[in-house]
Order: sequence, then structure tokens, then C-alpha cells
Amino acid sequence: MTAELEASRPRCALLGNYSIEMTARDIGQLEEAADLIPPGTRIPITFLPGETFEMRIAAAKRVRELGFLPIPHISARRLRSQQELEDFLCGLQQEVGTDHAFVVAGDPAQPMGPYEDALAIIHSGLLAKYGIRRIGIAGYPEGHPEIADEALWRAKLQKQAALLERGHEFVVVTQFAFAAQPVLDWLEGVRAAGIHALVRVGVPGPASVKRLLAFAARCGVAASGNVMKKYGLSLTKLLSTAGPDRLIEDYARGLDTVRHGQVLLHFYPFGGLRATAEWVRDFRLGQGW
Repeated sequence: MTAELEASRPRCALLGNYSIEMTARDIGQLEEAADLIPPGTRIPITFLPGETFEMRIAAAKRVRELGFLPIPHISARRLRSQQELEDFLCGLQQEVGTDHAFVVAGDPAQPMGPYEDALAIIHSGLLAKYGIRRIGIAGYPEGHPEIADEALWRAKLQKQAALLERGHEFVVVTQFAFAAQPVLDWLEGVRAAGIHALVRVGVPGPASVKRLLAFAARCGVAASGNVMKKYGLSLTKLLSTAGPDRLIEDYARGLDTVRHGQVLLHFYPFGGLRATAEWVRDFRLGQGW
């Protein structure tokens, strides 16, 4: 095998098994994009306020019907009771049959019920009770606007221990970033800390510069002038569309399985599901990946 072909293999894997996020309201978008998304693609379904449990279950069911793997989000602080959680998990098993879920603390400053954070959901044992075997947990390479770095690292190690103790497999899915190097540095820290699970690195799909910056500000993502320039963003072209071309290329050049472990991509489709799926297709064709 030539050096060129050998070098291309991790690049193909990077984009060949991506995941892409949606909300319960995005079923129409998913149906329009379904022909562009590879069968079996993992599709997390966010847990947003204003969406009912019935909507979330119906969305997961439709994801499955379209040939993809639904990964429902569970927002710990938005759950009002243990019964509410059990009803949701029971509904997922009866209607969808998924064994995947993503567990996160959620946005509310105070819990609306008995669950303070993702760890509390894991400790409850209810995920295993209702057949959820593979769990996604959150990663924040550039930190969290409301949680100290030390607390984030402590929580990650605690979640790993709790998940392994209960026989779960798990994956870390990160917040999106505009620059590769901070994420690569964070990945080395993750591996040095003894966390060797698959990491899906968050990438913003193509969208207007204005929309990307709005999401970045809301999520606490670093978006300095230098980073924006490197990513190809410009404040003078707020309505123009920017894609993650440079970011993906930087990951492809910088990722090393020895130092960074197993890494795949997770897309946040801020410009829409079809636009993101089209970008992935066109980028792969253009790069020969």
C-alpha cells in the first residue's frame, strides 16, 4: 500500500461514519435529506423545551423507519419525576426499540425534578432496566461557560466509572468548535486521564456566518477574530455561508490515533440537515476521500 493510500484511510473514516443531530421537529428535513445520508447513520435527537415526550418518541421511530439509528437525548434537569423518565424509556422501547441514548444535565439552572445531572440518571439504573446499553455523554474541549474545568474532568471520570460498573458502552460527543488545535489538545488530555472511549468531535455544518456566531455565543464556544479568520468567517459577510472545510482538513492532518484515540465527527446542522449532508458528499468527492 502506498503512503498516499495509507494516509487517506483515516480521512475516509473521519467522514465515512459521521453522526448528525436533529430535533423532534426536523422529521420533514430528515425525510428530504434521507437519500444523502448513509444507511445506519447515528442520529441523536435533542431534548428541547416545548417538545413533548410523544414528539420525541415519534421522531425516534421515524428515524428508525428511514433506516438510521436514533439516539434520543435525555435532559436530566428537565425531568419532573422518576415516573416521567420511566414512561419515556418505556415508550422508546415499545415504539422504537433503540438501545442507544445520550444523557446530559441540560440547561435549567435548577433541576425540575429529582435528577441533578447526567450522573444521577446513570446511577438510577433505569437506562439498563429499559434496555439502553450504549450511552453518549458530553465533552467540552473549550470548557463550559457555567462549569469549572476541574468539575468537568471530575464528572467525566465519575461517569465513566458508573457506566463501566453497570456494563454500559459509552461514547463522548463534544460541543462544536471552530478550531482544531484546542480540540486535539483536549483529546490528548482525555486519553491521559484514562478515558479511551470513542470520541465524536462536534463540527458545525454549513450555515450563514451570522447563524454560526449566534450559536457559538449561546454555547460559550470560543470565536475570536483569529479563529474566525482561520475558519473562513468574516464579520463583513454575515449573511454568507461558511462550511467546515478548513476545520475538517485540520483534523485530518492533526489526528493521530496513538495520541488522540478513536475519533469520528458529529455534525450540528445549523444550516439544515440536507445542506449538511450535501456538504459532506461534495467535500468527500472534492477531496477524493
